[in-house]
Amino acid sequence: MKLALAPFGVSAPASFKAFLLRLERLAAEAALAGADMLVLPEYAAMVCAGAEIKAPDIAAELLHVVDQAELILSGLREMAMRHKLHILGGSLPMRDADGKIRNRAPFIAPSGNILFQDKQAMTRFEAEEWGITGGHGPRVFDTALGRIGVSICYDSEFPLHVRAQVAAGARLILIPSCTASVAGFNRVRLSARARAVENQCYTAVVPLVGNAAWSGSIDVNIGHAALFAPCDEGFPDDGVIAAGPLNEPGLTITEVDFTAIGIVRRNGNVLNHRDWGAAIPPCPAVELA
Repeated sequence: MKLALAPFGVSAPASFKAFLLRLERLAAEAALAGADMLVLPEYAAMVCAGAEIKAPDIAAELLHVVDQAELILSGLREMAMRHKLHILGGSLPMRDADGKIRNRAPFIAPSGNILFQDKQAMTRFEAEEWGITGGHGPRVFDTALGRIGVSICYDSEFPLHVRAQVAAGARLILIPSCTASVAGFNRVRLSARARAVENQCYTAVVPLVGNAAWSGSIDVNIGHAALFAPCDEGFPDDGVIAAGPLNEPGLTITEVDFTAIGIVRRNGNVLNHRDWGAAIPPCPAVELA
């Protein structure tokens, strides 16, 4: 499977149509490169607010994108069908029937079918300043390319979230992210590398990048796209399959080989995937007098 990982820049578009055109160009470029899947960052949808909102206003930005969510989904769906791509549309805030806003990743097949993975664990900024609520737990997606999981940004920092997806058969975990500091990006990046080692799977990190003086919600964004794998036979010693340039939008084209995952899970120098049960024994407290 060939992946097109697409860090997305946060410069304000001239219009909503111009925002969709930027996504369209990425989809066309990915298809031209022979990619099977285009992966966008967490909160890529927030960039569309820059067409209307010219000064930082967190509440207005959030509500604007919530109002545009269905149009964004429609545009992404048309791109997936037109370019015969699977598209992970990053994530976008969507209002549920209960009135609460959730951070939701749309996964779109070339047929146009759309399913979602919610972000489960909220960062302090999401919970305390945006008022976004955690959604449903982890799930996996059966695609023509294989079984895939999506763990949005902060969720990837929790081993059991990803482990549930791997235990359900996922061999690739997509991690769209949005981090406002080097430390934040490193938390996600290092967590993704750990998840790849402990589950003997691939993890792909795709961040939002750049600075947006117009925005109070995505004003600073740091990171680079990367694909990680186990540090074992058949893979690079550091587990880094591909890494794009820091803080630059564009495509990082890379490939995953699920056959190699099967081999390392059977014949690796270590068998982390198999040994998860043994690694979590009962942990009694004992008194050291």
